[in-house]
Amino acid sequence: MCGILAVLGCADDTQGKRVRVLELSRRLKHRGPDWSGMHQVGDCYLSHQRLAIIDPASGDQPLYNEDKSIVVTVNGEIYNHEQLRAQLSSHTFRTGSDCEVIAHLYEEHGENFIDMLDGVFSFVLLDTRDNSFIAARDAIGVTPLYIGWGIDGSVWISSEMKGLNDDCEHFEIFPPGHLYSSKQGGFKRWYNPPWFSEVIPSVPYDPLALRKAFEKAVIKRLMTDVPFGVLLSGGLDSSLVAAVTVRHLAGTKAAKRWGTKLHSFCVGLEGSPDLKAAKEVANYLGTMHHEFTFTVQVDGIDAIEDVIYHTETYDVTTIRASTPMFLMSRKIKSLGVKMVISGEGSDEIFGGYLYFHKAPNKEELHRETCQKIKALHQYDCLRANKATSAWGLEARVPFLDKEFINEAMSIDPEWKMIRPDLGRIEKWVLRKAFDDEEQPFLPKHILYRQKEQFSDGVGYSWIDGLKAHAESNVTDKMMSNAKFIYPHNTPTTKEAYCYRMIFERFFPQNSAILTVPGGPSVACSTAKAVEWDAQWSGNLDPSGRAALGVHLSAYEQEHLPATILTGTSKKPRMIEVAAPGVAIES
Repeated sequence: MCGILAVLGCADDTQGKRVRVLELSRRLKHRGPDWSGMHQVGDCYLSHQRLAIIDPASGDQPLYNEDKSIVVTVNGEIYNHEQLRAQLSSHTFRTGSDCEVIAHLYEEHGENFIDMLDGVFSFVLLDTRDNSFIAARDAIGVTPLYIGWGIDGSVWISSEMKGLNDDCEHFEIFPPGHLYSSKQGGFKRWYNPPWFSEVIPSVPYDPLALRKAFEKAVIKRLMTDVPFGVLLSGGLDSSLVAAVTVRHLAGTKAAKRWGTKLHSFCVGLEGSPDLKAAKEVANYLGTMHHEFTFTVQVDGIDAIEDVIYHTETYDVTTIRASTPMFLMSRKIKSLGVKMVISGEGSDEIFGGYLYFHKAPNKEELHRETCQKIKALHQYDCLRANKATSAWGLEARVPFLDKEFINEAMSIDPEWKMIRPDLGRIEKWVLRKAFDDEEQPFLPKHILYRQKEQFSDGVGYSWIDGLKAHAESNVTDKMMSNAKFIYPHNTPTTKEAYCYRMIFERFFPQNSAILTVPGGPSVACSTAKAVEWDAQWSGNLDPSGRAALGVHLSAYEQEHLPATILTGTSKKPRMIEVAAPGVAIES
């Protein structure tokens, strides 16, 4: 990923203003350490910090059309750029950058081309012919983006808050799936999939269609001109990403350039569940596996301030999970790798968190998944992008592919309901889609391994260590006055108070505070889902352990086939696809 900053229509076009914009753009240099660029037209500035993934030699930004009347600065990847280039054959392309198609699509279609882009992106496009501009953000918000307004009437757009927070009168999150047009003077939604209205879908579950959609999503993310790998925790989602990548890597351009041996990466405390599970999966798939360990205090807690500065949040869940990812990203970049593929988004789409065991019916389950996908840009997308971009590393997330989401969210949610009586654990529809007896993607006991929160999986003492650290730094007296010091999103735990203090040191503006979500939650649920179990209201902790106490050791044996629990080679009892609510044993 790259870093973009645009200042549009400011009252000052002097050299001093240019210097200030360059200074602010350098705050985003971690996102793009390979090159930087700036274009100024009168009172408009477009700057770019580049992480070169496609066409490293000539794809520097900003990018232009033939006569340079259209200027665009982009953060992201356009996976269908070759097909779009073919449709734009009458245009002359200056670079091999996948993002150059944006300038020419605008020439052909005006503002109505955004949905033609298959990829993740944030961009600002300036039309110098009438001094108008548009800005847009990808469907789910995989790439971060903020918009602000200066007291002089200027509009500021930046990949991160730190690029605009000191100079804007007000700023906020640029909403995913939206376009901002200077001609229209505001936002309009360009992404309107069927699931967005939260109408309950009724399409029968087709495991093969779901599998093909995910394989396609992974394959398109193998578009790279630089070394890459996969993040592998050993859980279902990252293991499937790795398995599909291994199966399809050989026929790609990336394999011809970098070889067919896939590199995988995992992080955890010494002896953590993730390290053990990831090594097992890596051995099965034959990846070149890299395992990184960290300690609670010396590596983890000491990095918290940097993590909060880079992730720009005080959300407890995000900080807990971002810290190990932040540490791992630095190690990965040191090996010369610039892009990784990751498994974010699956739990939101398929109801994979443990609290979904308590979903009362398919209607509430579906609405909860819709709400969680809509909020991903404030949680997992933010973490995956900013924790990696802090070290100039790009994370790609195939579960959040537009086509795959449409396929997965069209399934009758009855199939996503967790039904132990039918052998259906969380994310059963995804597991079943990759349960191939003839050409297994993964061993049974890995394919049906129970969900583990990332912040738990890196080592259970990680969260305990964070809580102990907060206990020693936040007094009871401080907590008693929390509602007066922090009236918005008042911290309810010492850990939350600790993170809030650090956050407001970096980002004291009220606009910054309002960018972070809040409210009652258990195990990352929405506030509505807290109502599913009366006991949760007294234990609102983000850790997956708080939801149900259903780690594998607490599962009743009849909830899963014995062979899945033990990993033995005996053929398990398989649940075949039938009508919702009906099981057929084989």
